[in-house]
Amino acid sequence: MAEYRKAQFLKLTRYFSPLFACLALASGSFARETVYLKNGFSLEVESCRQQGEMTLLNTGSGTLEFSTDQISRVEKLTEPAVLPLSLPATVALPVAPEELLISAALSQGIDAAFVRSVAKVESGLRQDAVSNKGARGLMQLMPETAQHLKVNAAQANDNALGGAKYLRELLLQYHGDSVLALAAYNAGPGAVAKFGGVPPYAETQRYIVRVLKEYQRQLVQQKLSSAKLTAAKKPNATN
Repeated sequence: MAEYRKAQFLKLTRYFSPLFACLALASGSFARETVYLKNGFSLEVESCRQQGEMTLLNTGSGTLEFSTDQISRVEKLTEPAVLPLSLPATVALPVAPEELLISAALSQGIDAAFVRSVAKVESGLRQDAVSNKGARGLMQLMPETAQHLKVNAAQANDNALGGAKYLRELLLQYHGDSVLALAAYNAGPGAVAKFGGVPPYAETQRYIVRVLKEYQRQLVQQKLSSAKLTAAKKPNATN
């Protein structure tokens, strides 16, 4: 029986051209119907239709013709459900506060250590810090200040950029005087203008001292780190 089916199959492939031989390759994901032949073979095709005494089979790459009396039955294939591909969402890795502040300082052309010193005193380098006056984030931007700077104080990168930009504006306004710039950052430019210098507010005066001490500490730390790096690069002395 197996030999008979094999002979019938070879006969059909010779009769119906190479398209029949390629049918197995063309079937699969494109098939919509299964055609069962009386000789025991079955074919998966896109569609089939009867035309007179012949049945036309659409394989997707061509058309085959069979005598209708050679076909036992035709069954519709149940198309498997196609699940939508779900690409993994890009995960944004958290950026260290120091990196945000350095990037913001560089973009504004001011000393990164100075910007970091302000952020250290203002918020402890925390984006979730909120003052009792409503100042928010790393460099504690007030809502109206953030609006003026066109930044979103709730976003750490925006907050750092806005704080650095505001410091730059103040340094330019006071011709590079860091004390007056810090006084205005803490108490507002209006208070500096009103008193013609650092306002007589204990909070503001303590603030300026704390920031400048932190700035000095960072400068010393940078010098020590630079000295260690230079020493490590020097070749060992030979006798």
